[in-house]
Amino acid sequence: MTLNPDIRRIETARTILRPHAPDDFDAYAALWADPEVTRFIGGKPFTREAAWSRFLNRTGLWPLLGFGFFAVTDRETGAFLGEAGFHDMKRDLTPSIEGSLECGWGLSSAVAGKGLATEIVTALVGWAGEHFPGRRLTAMIEVGHVRSVRVAEKSGFTAFAETTYLGKPVTLFERRP
Repeated sequence: MTLNPDIRRIETARTILRPHAPDDFDAYAALWADPEVTRFIGGKPFTREAAWSRFLNRTGLWPLLGFGFFAVTDRETGAFLGEAGFHDMKRDLTPSIEGSLECGWGLSSAVAGKGLATEIVTALVGWAGEHFPGRRLTAMIEVGHVRSVRVAEKSGFTAFAETTYLGKPVTLFERRP
């Protein structure tokens, strides 16, 4: 699959979403080692090795699926702020969300509460509508992650199911075309 390079760049008022680059890895590993970031995403900080596997996963999505995750950078400084995008992880989950564009985001705790996640997810929804019209969007959010629930709802997602994933209660959200 050959992708138009423009498909992998989104600009918002305060951020640029672009492909992950090797130079991002140290900041990426620090992001996923932060207990505040991982509190509702896996529940424990990632080792550098686990972060590397995740980093490779993010870059591998694009050639296989035509979509994936973006590195999120500060528009003014270029600083790495986190990642956001879509995946289809073939999760062992009931009800299934397989085949949807599952939206996810993880941003530095230093920028939490500033509205960046909503800005970014809203841009992602627009990007998906342009490049994958008619495709169902989903999100899986651990129960208790109030900030992410607000981001999902502000971006047009609605809850449709409560279930468990890897032993933790989660809410499934969707945004239908």
